[in-house]
Amino acid sequence: MDEGSVAGLCASCKNVRRIISDRGSRFFLCELSKTDPRFPKYPRLPVLSCSGYIQVTAAAEPNR
Repeated sequence: MDEGSVAGLCASCKNVRRIISDRGSRFFLCELSKTDPRFPKYPRLPVLSCSGYIQVTAAAEPNR
């Protein structure tokens, strides 16, 4: 399974930060949760719809 099928929209969202634990577990932290309580810090995956979703452009993706 690729990351997109597991995480849904989070895999390509501008507002996500990928967290990898010491044991290798992967989490998707929603940065919007810091300022807006409507967004969970660690959303249940896969996220299929989200009002805060902003797709990352191909040019911005390597910097993540």
